[in-house]
Amino acid sequence: MKGWLAIAGLGPGADVLVTPQVTEAIEQATDVVGYIPYVRRISPRPGLTLHESDNRVELERARHALQMAEAGRQVLVVSSGDPGVFAMASAVFEAVEAGPAIWRALDIRVLPGITAMLAAAAQAGAPLGHDFCTINLSDNLKPWSVIEKRLRLAAEADFAMAFYNPRSRARPEGFGRALDVLRETCEPERLVIFARAVSTPDQHMCVATLAEATPEMADMRTVVLVGSSLTRRIEREGDPIVYTPRSVHV
Repeated sequence: MKGWLAIAGLGPGADVLVTPQVTEAIEQATDVVGYIPYVRRISPRPGLTLHESDNRVELERARHALQMAEAGRQVLVVSSGDPGVFAMASAVFEAVEAGPAIWRALDIRVLPGITAMLAAAAQAGAPLGHDFCTINLSDNLKPWSVIEKRLRLAAEADFAMAFYNPRSRARPEGFGRALDVLRETCEPERLVIFARAVSTPDQHMCVATLAEATPEMADMRTVVLVGSSLTRRIEREGDPIVYTPRSVHV
């Protein structure tokens, strides 16, 4: 049996948002490797081995997957959302670059998925309808000074923004600091969307202004979307529609 390694995104949570390409790879795999809650989204079956690991061992997980593919296994490395957005695709290629030459000859594929910011934007309307950027607010893999610089420059450039990993129990102060940076540049009426557990039964959406936003409105299951100065809210019965026009008039 010829080995291969596929790096797949399982989408934001709902089964209907897993792509057919990823579903086919799950059916063909002999091994699934990933962070514990993501692997547990895969149904056990005969001939499939599930390899769960902690979220802080990405490179070790990648090396294990590559070793199994080298040995002829058909290996699926899973992430939530899209595997190239703050997920396992980069870790696998980092391991390939530093690893034995034979890993570069392996059949390695990246299977895209629907990332949380796109699912959240679709639920809200079209807040990312013009230029936008995505920033991971976790300082586990980069210093806070880098995060702050990118926040400040993105705000000054008037991008809409999507924030991943805004606030955790281990670093509850980070999102509050991010809001402070935004308030130095953005007007108080700037729209902020809090999308928690998007596409799952626990989904909760909240639209607030920057003046109303508080750190407690986000946790690690929340993706935060910040509009540009042009982003608009359409009031209606039920949840409002939030969108950013595609045209910019100077």
